[in-house]
Amino acid sequence: MLAALNWPGFADLSLAGLLFLGSAAFLAGAVDAIVGGGGLIQLPALMLLLPGGEVIYSLATNKVSSIAGTAAAARTYAKRTPIDWRSALSMALVALLGSLGGAALADALPSQVLNVIVLVALAVVGVYIWRKPGLGSADVPRFERGRQLVVMLIGGALIGFWDGIAGPGTGSFLVFLLVGLVGFAFVTASATAKIVNVATNIGALTFFIPAGKVLWGLALVMASCNMAGSVLGAAMAAKRGSGFVRRVFLTVVVGLVISLGWKLAAGV
Repeated sequence: MLAALNWPGFADLSLAGLLFLGSAAFLAGAVDAIVGGGGLIQLPALMLLLPGGEVIYSLATNKVSSIAGTAAAARTYAKRTPIDWRSALSMALVALLGSLGGAALADALPSQVLNVIVLVALAVVGVYIWRKPGLGSADVPRFERGRQLVVMLIGGALIGFWDGIAGPGTGSFLVFLLVGLVGFAFVTASATAKIVNVATNIGALTFFIPAGKVLWGLALVMASCNMAGSVLGAAMAAKRGSGFVRRVFLTVVVGLVISLGWKLAAGV
């Protein structure tokens, strides 16, 4: 169980390590499909074992697993929840471009400063949602269609840029943008966020795959587990409604704040 498998594409993982990462990927897929924030579970699990010996392998492998889960969740939502495909795909395109830019500039930006910004933003988001229990219970558009699309495009580009830098909370920020600013219900926002998140992962992988940083054996196993969790999570969200998604959203935001706060305090 603890001996290295020495399988191609698995680096130095043991069978116990593989089972641990597969379980983490399943749970991450379920949480991410409901409201985003699955990276809070999956990426720290990868970085705990650090297959390949460098963080870059964990980041790249995480993206492959995540894109499989978000695509599966998007498909499940599309069957159960009405989606404005024109707006969702337009937002996904600019988010992809933003993610490309973020990945390209990842090494040039001070990650500690960005983490502080995200920590404060997540805290504000959590308090805002908590103080407005009726927010996101139904679709209540705040703009006429043209302005709504502009807000979605600008927000998608900025959040995509953050995701390209491998920043945490991407899915949660997308959901909050669509609920708090655009006026979507939580379930509709989660469905749209999954489509956009697929695009941001594609943007980041455009850099990681040619660089040879993906551990493909591990990535495919984790992707399968993540997909299974995502289908389950998306089905639960669509069935149980926006109130359920709101509760999970607040739980994930609290977890992200604690995780980022610990990271900053420890200086890692």
